[in-house]
Amino acid sequence: MEEAAERIGGDKPKISRQENGRQGVSKLEIEALLALYGVSDERLRTALTTLAREGRRKGWWAQYSDILTAGFQERLSIESDAARILAFQPMLVPGLLQTVEYATEVIRSVNKTATEEEIDSYVEVRKSRQEIFTRENPPQYVCLLDEAVLRREVGGPAVMAAQLDKILEMNNPPKLTIQVVPFAQGWHAGADGPFNVYSYPDPMDLDVVNLEYLDGALYLEEDESVERYQLAFDELRAAALTSRQSMELISAVKREFVNRA
Repeated sequence: MEEAAERIGGDKPKISRQENGRQGVSKLEIEALLALYGVSDERLRTALTTLAREGRRKGWWAQYSDILTAGFQERLSIESDAARILAFQPMLVPGLLQTVEYATEVIRSVNKTATEEEIDSYVEVRKSRQEIFTRENPPQYVCLLDEAVLRREVGGPAVMAAQLDKILEMNNPPKLTIQVVPFAQGWHAGADGPFNVYSYPDPMDLDVVNLEYLDGALYLEEDESVERYQLAFDELRAAALTSRQSMELISAVKREFVNRA
């Protein structure tokens, strides 16, 4: 796997995702791997190249390939196939829960050179991502928010009130569960930053941890790394308010924003 990953300029998790069908393979990558594996049958080479091209067309995000980085498209692929998503966010409401107004403010702040047309396209991507919850077999989603997410004002009081209202509406345990890690907990297992853990229905399919940073994202599939983040999530959830208590806190913070709007 190391040799194959090196040949396409990737890493072992990328090779694993490609082998498991969770990530597309470019024509150049197919050609490089077939050469490495000693595949000389031209009909087979053509068939595999065609399959790779058709596979990449299946993702709804393909229509936004002009504005989305390859790394973010990779994340969307991983997210769309997951049977369970565990998310921790200490700074912002996750994209899967954002209102249009909140998303617009976040995108405008992050992409300072983006045109209004590009911002609208990014917002459409956010909205399309959220359709994962309305499909026939939606993933189980458990989201832990640091209390700072509720109080960090994005777009003004009215935008925040609407955003918290959406969170209240979406919370529906056990399928979609949102809990808050309160300030009273002090230092906690998520102090190093946001992360997501994706699990899949096939027991042979590896869980994936997604870590976000300023210039992109990192994906971990090694058992030891995944277990470390799953343990961190369990510790965070144990420190969090119950779903009911969380909704009470979110409602109280929402009223504060409503009074200021």
